[in-house]
Amino acid sequence: MVRMSDLVRGAKPGAPASAPPAPPPASRAPSLPAAEGKPPEPPAQVRSAARVTLRQAPAAPVEAPPTSAETPTDAIALFDELQTVLEAVRDRVRSAQSPSWDALMHLVGRVVDSLAASGELFWAANAPTVPGGHDYLAFHQACVAILAVRLGANVGYDRAHLVQLGLAGCLIDVGLWQLPAAMLRRLDTLSAEELMQYRSHPRLSAEIVRRWTPPFEGLVDAVLQHHEREQGQGFPQGLAGGNVHPYSKILGLVDTYTGLTAPPSLRPGLRPHEAVREIVRSKNESFPPPLIKALLSEISVFPPGTIVRLNTGEVGRVIAVNRNHPLRPRVEVYDAKGQRLATPKMIDLSEAPFLYITGPVSEATR
Repeated sequence: MVRMSDLVRGAKPGAPASAPPAPPPASRAPSLPAAEGKPPEPPAQVRSAARVTLRQAPAAPVEAPPTSAETPTDAIALFDELQTVLEAVRDRVRSAQSPSWDALMHLVGRVVDSLAASGELFWAANAPTVPGGHDYLAFHQACVAILAVRLGANVGYDRAHLVQLGLAGCLIDVGLWQLPAAMLRRLDTLSAEELMQYRSHPRLSAEIVRRWTPPFEGLVDAVLQHHEREQGQGFPQGLAGGNVHPYSKILGLVDTYTGLTAPPSLRPGLRPHEAVREIVRSKNESFPPPLIKALLSEISVFPPGTIVRLNTGEVGRVIAVNRNHPLRPRVEVYDAKGQRLATPKMIDLSEAPFLYITGPVSEATR
């Protein structure tokens, strides 16, 4: 079992954990840039920052990186646009028509560039609820695509592979649009027959993508295998380790994370750090520990906005994450009633060795 303390300290996981997945062969499609030479290996130390520098593919990019700083409004607009486009994909699924690959890859390219420019889109995709007026599966797949690109950048994928990964994330659940919508709202109470139906969705999704003539080799497998797990306990094929497509390992992890933070059922979602802890505490090695560590470095145990209690008894709100010290963020201290002080008091816990967080505080118990 992976321990949270090991991931935070960077301790080496023991066997049978495998190394992070290396990117698969580059695309053969002329409209998608291909990376030359050996695929990049994930770095020994997981890196993360609000601004991620991506290695560029030698061919012309899908779209030039943005030249101006992105605002939260820009990120929300792009997130909304991606969901709207995926709702159009839903309509194509139901009418047995193919989507425009060029348009979809162009949009995913903008997602990649947005995440390279700032973290605004990443946090927009950590929304706990579906934005008003949007289809849940469109929202879910948009979140998966965005978080997968961020995680892929963390472990060293170049831009061409990130576009491929993001495109796969947009399509992992298209098969669910062929199943009863009510099934999603009660995933925790499905009958045996309904569970079999639900577990058919990776095959349904892969078959739909196959009929659309995918733009790069491996897209069908990436979609088909996103519910496979590291020790072979997944479905539909029970694949394990190196037999699982590298993209599927990332997609499976962020799909699980998003399902915990924004579930389709009436069950309340977990906060980001709670979802990461739930994944870490899993009794089975469902995902490669280096990928879990990468997710931990991106989400943080105590993300911005988390209410925490210090060992002094004081309560505060996390205002910034120290990426090299995920357990020691910057905190704004509040008064005993949970209100901001007249004179703001900020503490950078990475510079205060005798202060530390004892745990998160729920809004109801402050």
